Amino acid sequence: MENKTNEFINWKSYFIIAIYIAVSTLFLRVFGLFLDLVNIALLYLFPVLFSAVRWGRGPSFFAAGMGILAFDFFFVPPVFSMTVADLRYVISFIVFFSVAALTSSLASKLRSQIHQAQQREANTAALYALSRKITAFSDLDVLLDQIVQHLSDTLDAKAAIILPNQFGEQQLEAYSKDGGDWASDESHLSIAAWVNKHNSIAGRGTLTLSESSDLHVPLATDHQVHGVLAVHVGDRHLSDMPEFIRIIEALSDLAAVAISRVKLANEAKVAQLTAESEKLRTALLDSLSHELRTPLATIIGSVTGLLEGEDVFGPEDRRELLLTTREGATRMNRLVGNLLGMVRIESGMLRLNKQWCGIEDIVGVALTQLNDALLHRKVNIRFGSDLPSVPLDEVLIEQVLINVISNAIKYSPDGSEIVIEADHNQDMLDLTIKDEGAGIASADLERVFEKFYRGHLTKHIPGTGLGLAICKSIVEAHGGHIAAMMNGNRGTAIRISLPLQFAEKDGDRNDNHRGEDLNH
Repeated sequence: MENKTNEFINWKSYFIIAIYIAVSTLFLRVFGLFLDLVNIALLYLFPVLFSAVRWGRGPSFFAAGMGILAFDFFFVPPVFSMTVADLRYVISFIVFFSVAALTSSLASKLRSQIHQAQQREANTAALYALSRKITAFSDLDVLLDQIVQHLSDTLDAKAAIILPNQFGEQQLEAYSKDGGDWASDESHLSIAAWVNKHNSIAGRGTLTLSESSDLHVPLATDHQVHGVLAVHVGDRHLSDMPEFIRIIEALSDLAAVAISRVKLANEAKVAQLTAESEKLRTALLDSLSHELRTPLATIIGSVTGLLEGEDVFGPEDRRELLLTTREGATRMNRLVGNLLGMVRIESGMLRLNKQWCGIEDIVGVALTQLNDALLHRKVNIRFGSDLPSVPLDEVLIEQVLINVISNAIKYSPDGSEIVIEADHNQDMLDLTIKDEGAGIASADLERVFEKFYRGHLTKHIPGTGLGLAICKSIVEAHGGHIAAMMNGNRGTAIRISLPLQFAEKDGDRNDNHRGEDLNH
């Protein structure tokens, strides 16, 4: 199609030149009687220069020949004859044709240079546009789609990218919008396998499969071939292929770099996740080995003492050993509960069973379960008047309070005071637990809610770093929020804020549960 268009343009240019020479000759015959023959000959140089700049060398030589014939026939004596009376005009014809040829050659060369400069500018713009487009993508599939579509639009040709799969077999990954049927041809895969293996270009205009209507270019960086770019070049003239291949190779190099970048980023992400998983696994095992060993040793020691010292220990000693055993078992039960809670949260299995509850009752239940641990602490409860009921999961919020109060006990000295305050505004109920312990460094106030994170001031105290992380997940599942802050000059305050109304979806779910209960 392109060749036919060029032929049409060439024939049209010759026709225009002939018309222009004829019109110029007619004009000079009518109005050029007062001009010398030298001036008339010079005027015939204008179509030669114009043709060389506009259409190239062939039309310019045609204009020069037509000009010489018209000048000889209509103006050189004898007029209306191709014979020349004065042989000096023959020299003039030779000089005219030489000047025409020289100017035509220079103008044609200038035209070619302009065309090359425009082509280089277009290639640079295409490279810049592709580089700007692909830097924003981190997903390989999206990146490949963007690359083939950009190449298709830039080259006005069908394009496809073929990558090796995990077994090393060539597989079509992306193709331009109008290239589905063309890209699905099985021959592309076999050619891509050869190109991938030899890291060499193949197709039209190359040494391999030079008569093909397609071009296959390796997407390679540093001697590593990531895939193959296939482009349908059709019946493009072989003389145009070197420049076409250069722009395709430049675009394919840029695409290969982008593909390599995304692959390396994905590999780095996998390596980072693996390292983080290994770090968490190590931290969990270390915490479990320490946290389980202590209460187990306590339980084993107490039970052994009860069994072997039956005649030694009195009733009070036995009671003390049993309390110690229960405390160790309670600690182990709390640790296992936290681990199971974290598993439920991480797996997405956490489900809320919200009911209207009084916060006083939940705080009372939590304090009852921690009654033994609170023997050496003063508990001060300060509740506002007329506290409303709150829609919450009673079991989960009890776990939150037990974790927070247990931390207050663990990180504060014997004889210190633990204050539990509750108040409300229009939308939220605020519950605050304050202690007089070591406190939390200001830099750690946000991070203490991360899994396995231990504050710098309390690292010497045993713990897994899971309690507050679980609390944060449960409170946020209720639509509330939890925060840590300094308790004046000494200790820590943990504030839990819970919404006073059901969320819309929670209300619908609660109504459904009630309907199911009524049906049962």
